[in-house]
Order: sequence, then structure tokens, then C-alpha cells
Amino acid sequence: MDLGPYEYIVVRIDGDYAVLQRTDAQAEEKLVARALLPPETGEGSRLHYECLEYTIV
Repeated sequence: MDLGPYEYIVVRIDGDYAVLQRTDAQAEEKLVARALLPPETGEGSRLHYECLEYTIV
């Protein structure tokens, strides 16, 4: 299990999921349940991921 830290940008919101793209690599997009993200997360938000927790930067 990879605990980060990583930085992501929310590419789009798709129903109950958000599509994230890492800012430091050309990795594939990541689909994450919106319930795991801070409530104020929207398209274009920058997120910090570490130890299984997302926070807005």
C-alpha cells in the first residue's frame, strides 16, 4: 500500500466519484469516491494525499 505523499488535481467530477491526476508524474487518472474527499472539493481543486487522507491545498 502506497501512503504518499502525493499532490493531485481534480480533473472532473463524475457523479459520486472524482477523477484525479497526479501533478508530479504522467500517471493514469485515478478514480476516487467523493465521500473520501473534503466536502468542498470541486473541479480544479488541488489535493494533498498522505496516509490515506486527502486535504485541500
